[in-house]
Order: sequence, then C-alpha cells, then structure tokens
Amino acid sequence: MSRRMGYFGLDEEGYDRIYSDRELFTRVIKLFKPYRRSMAIVITFICLSSVTYGLTPYLMSLIIKQLELKSDPLILVFFIISTLILNSLGYIFNYVNRRTGNRMVYSVCYNLRRHTNLRVLEQDLSFFDKYPTGRIVSRINSDGQKFGGSVTMFTELISSFLMLIIVLIPMIFISLLLTGVFMLMVPIVFAFTLSFRKVARRKSVYGQRSLAQVNAFVQESMAGIQIIKSFRQEESQFDNFQAINDQSFRVNMSRALYLSILFPSLDILIAVLYALLIFFGGNFILQGVLSGSDIYLFLQSSLILFAPLLQIAGFWPQFQEGLSAAERIFALQDSQSYIKQGDYVLDSIKGKIEFENLGFEYVPEKPVFKDFNLEIQPGETVAIVGHTGAGKSSLTKILLRLYEFQSGDVRIDGHSIRDISLTEFRRSVGFIPQVPFLWADTIKNNITYGSPDATREDVIWSLEQSGGMEWIKNLDNGLETYVLERGKVLSMGQRQLIVFARVLLQNPSILILDEATASVDPFTELQIQEAMEKVMRGRTTIVIAHRLTTVRNVDRIIVLDHGRIVEEGNHENLMQRNGYYARLYNTYFRHQSYEFIEEIKSKQTEGTF
Repeated sequence: MSRRMGYFGLDEEGYDRIYSDRELFTRVIKLFKPYRRSMAIVITFICLSSVTYGLTPYLMSLIIKQLELKSDPLILVFFIISTLILNSLGYIFNYVNRRTGNRMVYSVCYNLRRHTNLRVLEQDLSFFDKYPTGRIVSRINSDGQKFGGSVTMFTELISSFLMLIIVLIPMIFISLLLTGVFMLMVPIVFAFTLSFRKVARRKSVYGQRSLAQVNAFVQESMAGIQIIKSFRQEESQFDNFQAINDQSFRVNMSRALYLSILFPSLDILIAVLYALLIFFGGNFILQGVLSGSDIYLFLQSSLILFAPLLQIAGFWPQFQEGLSAAERIFALQDSQSYIKQGDYVLDSIKGKIEFENLGFEYVPEKPVFKDFNLEIQPGETVAIVGHTGAGKSSLTKILLRLYEFQSGDVRIDGHSIRDISLTEFRRSVGFIPQVPFLWADTIKNNITYGSPDATREDVIWSLEQSGGMEWIKNLDNGLETYVLERGKVLSMGQRQLIVFARVLLQNPSILILDEATASVDPFTELQIQEAMEKVMRGRTTIVIAHRLTTVRNVDRIIVLDHGRIVEEGNHENLMQRNGYYARLYNTYFRHQSYEFIEEIKSKQTEGTF
C-alpha cells in the first residue's frame, strides 16, 4: 500500500478526478436550478432579516440619544416598542428563511444521493470488482451530508454580505476615520483565512477518504463474520480495524486542529481591532467630535459586523470540505460505464445464441477469450464444463451483460446484444447462482423481486414448481416470514428453492444456471432437479455443471480450457473419445456415479481398497 503524509490506503480511486473551483460551482448551481423559487424566497427573507438585525443598533442609539436629550417619554417608549417589533420581525424572517432554506438544501441532497445511487447501480460488474463497496457507500451518504452542510454555509454567506453592507453604511456616516480603522483589518483577516485554502482542501479530502476506508473495512468484516469466527481471528480483525480507525482519528484530528487555528487567530485580530476602535472613539468623545450614542452605535455595529466578517473570512477554508465532498460525489457520478446498450426491443426471444470471434479480458493483455465461437440453438440445453479458470463463469457473465467484451460479437436471435435494450433483454434471461442471495425481507417479496406485479397465486405456483409448499407451510408466518439479511434463518437448500421460484416467476426465454444444485442436500437436489427439467423444457439453457446428473441429461456438453473449446458432444460420445472430457470426468464427476460407488464397495469386499 502506498503511503502519503505517513498515512496508508488513502490514495484516490481510479475514477477520481480533479475539478476546478469553477467547474464545481457550475455543477452545484445546476443542482439548485429546479429550486429557483425557493432560492428567491430564501434570498428575500435573508435581506429582510439582515435589515431588521442591522437596524437594531441604530434604534438603540436613538434611545440613548433620547435619554441624553431628556426627550418626551412617549418618544422613548415609541423607540423601545419599535425595537421590540423589529426584533420580533427579525425572528419571523429568520424562521421563514431557515425553514425554506433547509427544505431546499435537503431536497438537493436527496436528489444528489438519488442520482449518484442510480449511477452506481447502472455500473457494470467490473466497477464493483475494482472498488470497495464501503467506500462507495461513504461517498453517497457521508459526503452527501457534508455537501449539504456546505450549501447551508453558502446561504449564510449571502446573509453575511447583506449584513455587512447594511451595517457599514451608517458607520461611514458616523465617522469615516473609525470606519477606515475598521476596514484596515478586513484585508488582513481575508489574507489570513485564504492562506488556509489549499491545505484545508487537501486535509478535508484525506479526512473523507479515511472515513470511507473505515466504512469499507467494517462492511467487509460484517460480511465475513462467519469466516472470522471460524478461524478465530476476532482479535486480529479488531487489531486491523484499530489501525485503520487510529489513522482516521489522526487524519481528521489533524484537519480539525489545523482549522481550529483559524478562529482563535481571528479572535486575536478582532481584539486588536476593537481596542483601536475604543481608543480612537474615546478620544473623539473627549474632543466633542462624537456623542456617546454615536460611539455606541459604531461599536455595536462593529460587533454585529464581526460575525459576518468571520463568516465571510472563514467561509472558504470551511467550504473546502463541502467542495471536496462534492468533488468526490461528482467523480462517482462521472465514472465511466463500459457496458454498451441500444434501444432495440425484441418482441419475443426464441433463444438462439451466437458467440462470434469473441474477445474478452478482465485485465489488459491477459485475454480470457480470443476469437471464441459458439452457437446454441433455441431450446437447446448446453452444459459448460472445465477446470477452474477455463472461462465458464465469464461466458455467462458476458451473456448477462455484466461485463463488456472487447471484440467480436454476441447475438441473440440474430441481433447484437449491444443493440438490444438492456432492461428488456435481462427480463428475458433468468440467472440462478450457485450461492443464493436473498434480501432482508419476506419470502413473498424475495420471490416477486423481479416480478412486482405477481399475485399470491403466482408465487404459490412458482414454489410448487420448484419443490413444493410444504416447508413454507411449516414456517410461523408462511410466505410473510421475514428471512433477515441474506436469508440467515433458512437453510442453503431453502434459499436456493426461493431463488429458483423467483426465476420461474420471471418466465425467461433463456436460462443460465451456475449449477443450482451444487450447494444443497441430495433430497433438495432431487426436488430442484425435477423442477429444472420442467422449466428447462422449451427454453435455451446454459448450465455451468458441477454434478454428474446435469452433464448426463443435457443436449450438448461444451468443454472449455483457458477460453477455448477443446471438445463438444454428449456424455457418451465424449467418454468414448477418452480425451479431455474423460479425464475431467474421472477427476470431478466419476465419484458421483453409481458405478463408482459399486466399484468402491467391491474393492472393500475384496480387501484391495
């Protein structure tokens, strides 16, 4: 792992890119275009709120002046009531501003997460092979939240600018000299805060990457908890987590400490400025140039201005965290998907599949298939066999459009799968993996996952076809039984039956099975085998074979070796050739046969085994 600044694993992802501030601002403004009306309301009430708070010191100075002049008490009461009304209006304006602003910001963040999540779901499988899901989740959730905070800060910046203008005008009229002293410190404050910009941006990026690393590690640990416990690695796993968590603590503490230098330093500058104002203002009172009410108005106005000045001055370093979050989200949104798809919709798929001069590789210069050719007829059942790494699973993943091939073509009923609508195509292709996956939901919802319009009767039919309903009836809540994450409360065989029912309900024209019976007991295998024979009838079926019962019952066996077809035919013909398949059979399949079991028994009886 590379190390930077004493940290490890904080490199950028392959899809990351650097955006200029102008690009980021342009993208952010586009996000707010649908909320122009809300933005107008926010700006209007920011102006009204700023006016009310800005006029408060002026009314207070008038009250002091009335006291100095010993004016009519009614006038004094009028100004006091006016001050109360002004403050009340300020509260109302501020409430409307924040309520509308928060609704707008949360809506933008909602849409940002929605679009980013959709973009991730549209990615091909190779994207998830490269990048940890925990880091992707962190970008969608944590970075989205930080971006929302920075947008809120931006609306507060507008308020600060308005407050600055409203309060500064009467200060100029009171004393140009004192205003000059005040303004003398402004460029110093801005220069000081802007010097933090680049370092703050870099530290914010590292902080977000370290948090994403923690999320990714925790997610992986929870997914592999059974393996951790089986190998008694709880302590080792915790030590690894501690190292990553410590790094995240150090990275984010470094960022926090760096940013914490800003405001105490600004407080010192403001204290110096305030001392100068008191010094010069006191002299002006002694000289009779200004009255006590004027100095009060000026000092109160300067105090009111300190908050917006700090907001404006500290905005950019703090806004870097929001910009870095936006940069990471936009990079994820702009990540490239390699799957090519058209918009052609087939009325019905008969199931003829052609691989023509197919070229495919996961890693450049390491081809899995090169000039690969295979034709499968409609309704034909084909078993793909071969050693590990032969390309069995890769072939089905290409057909499912999970990966993009680099050369050649794959055609369905004579049409290139690149021209066919991906959504429509996948509705006609059913896939049953070797390891079943269930959502943390009810059995019924898991079965109807790909067919949301299916009725309860349809669900029962699909279960009857895939092995029967008896085991479902034995559950406390039947079809409404909640199966927890990955179907933890069910056996592997029961999970596979649900997955099989899910695909049956989809009623696909093409069926791909990564040997759906490989992970179940013999009784359940018999149930699924019978269901498979029903559903495979009349459908084009590709089976990655692990069981002898499968290879013996298919129309054709395709034998792969390092991405090449070395033999093809039915079981009997291939065995008679005594070639690659025969050797594969004797290695992987022969021990499952009745003849092999009888041979072992015979040897045991003769005492030769």
